[in-house]
Amino acid sequence: MPMKQLEYHTIKEIFTRFQTAEAEPKGELDHVNAYTLVVAVALSAQATDKGVNKATNALFKIADTPQKMLDLGEEGLIEHIKTIGLYRNKAKNVIKLSQILVDDYDGEVPSSRAALESLPGVGRKTANVVLNMWWHVPTQAVDTHIFRFGNRSGVAVGKDVVAVERAIEDHIPAEFQQHAHHWMILHGRYTCKARKPLCSTCLIRDLCAFEEKNFD
Repeated sequence: MPMKQLEYHTIKEIFTRFQTAEAEPKGELDHVNAYTLVVAVALSAQATDKGVNKATNALFKIADTPQKMLDLGEEGLIEHIKTIGLYRNKAKNVIKLSQILVDDYDGEVPSSRAALESLPGVGRKTANVVLNMWWHVPTQAVDTHIFRFGNRSGVAVGKDVVAVERAIEDHIPAEFQQHAHHWMILHGRYTCKARKPLCSTCLIRDLCAFEEKNFD
């Protein structure tokens, strides 16, 4: 790793199969609006989606807007998210970004990447997730699953997450760009696993460039 970049026609066939298997892949973080999506994604850093959803289930019932989150306060927020890693720092960031949204954006989540990335605790990946899932911009949020799958399979080869993001944009056909990162995340999470990929049941095993396929 990294592997050799696959050819266009092979990548098109891979995503055609992904699309046939699941035409409308969805992100697995629970949210009710753009604000709760920002919070959920920010909380998900170095945590599982399942763990975040468990913590936010009750939280978003009482704090689904920036002002409600400010009313809850940092200590109140901590009580809801203390099962999540780095919860104290994340709580500080959520309160700070909520204050900025109230002060500078009338409580609304901005739809520009630059504005999103200026919020505390919101990096490029979080901004891309929000732009893609809420505003349906064909952005690519590269996490560890996508980075591993992209390089291992040859679908999107790059030495860092920005390079992989660029490779997705450059090599995956335009008609698949909207859902590309969701297909890749789900495939990396459930099939192309880090330690023991499930190559025997993989729907693209005949197209993948990974030479050390596992058929146990």
